[in-house]
Amino acid sequence: MTLILNGSPRTFEGDSFTVATLLAALGLTGKPVVVELDREPVFPADYATTDVPDGANLEIVTIAAGG
Repeated sequence: MTLILNGSPRTFEGDSFTVATLLAALGLTGKPVVVELDREPVFPADYATTDVPDGANLEIVTIAAGG
């Protein structure tokens, strides 16, 4: 499966992903992130049920506190 992740093409093993399984594959499970799938926001409550189709364009932004 090939996805556009933060503007760069990335290939992943597997035929299907949800936002939650993609975040797990990226090591981001439980981290504060904002996800946009094909220019639409995805709410954290929907990560487990939102399918990510092959060729999808995702923006994933990690949130970090600091000062």
